[in-house]
Amino acid sequence: MMNSILFAQFDFSASMGLEFKNSSSYRDYLNTSFANANQLPVFKSAVSFSLEGDYKLNSNYALGLEYNVLIDSYNSNFGVGGLYELSYNIYRPSLIGYYYLPGKGYQFKFGLGGGLRYAFLTERIFTETEYKSSGFGFLIKAEGNTMLSENFYALIGAKFRVDSIGDLENNGKYIVNRATKENLNMNSISFGIYLGLTYTF
Repeated sequence: MMNSILFAQFDFSASMGLEFKNSSSYRDYLNTSFANANQLPVFKSAVSFSLEGDYKLNSNYALGLEYNVLIDSYNSNFGVGGLYELSYNIYRPSLIGYYYLPGKGYQFKFGLGGGLRYAFLTERIFTETEYKSSGFGFLIKAEGNTMLSENFYALIGAKFRVDSIGDLENNGKYIVNRATKENLNMNSISFGIYLGLTYTF
């Protein structure tokens, strides 16, 4: 009992990251319908933001709860003088188990976890329509923290994600890729790096 009290410790962190995401349904829909000569690459970059709280069970193991938001958008000329616009956010809360490697003035941690995924997409073709979908996802992450002061650390890390998110819909209506006859979904594989700050006590 005494050991668990001594090792009890919390970490709180905030970070911003750059991800490279392969979402074949999303890419194929835009490339066949709106991209014209400006085709989307296999991996498209997007920005993400995270808040996280970790509870250290002992000196080497911890449980963390991460709340991550991915933000992305796309636009292109459409028809004669028209503009096609699409934007979306994906909310990715995850419960993560960590293995910690602490040291003097630094700490490394390696995590594996998963959680629910919620996608909200807005498409504008003359008029604006909002769609949503949900699913599940997994992630693997590795992170290093370097001490700045007694309780603050600078962090840098890398993540790999697999997200399975259902077809986007609005009251039973779906976005359909006319070339493949398939509904648009936000399933993806992604990897990225992130920077931020950690407060520990």
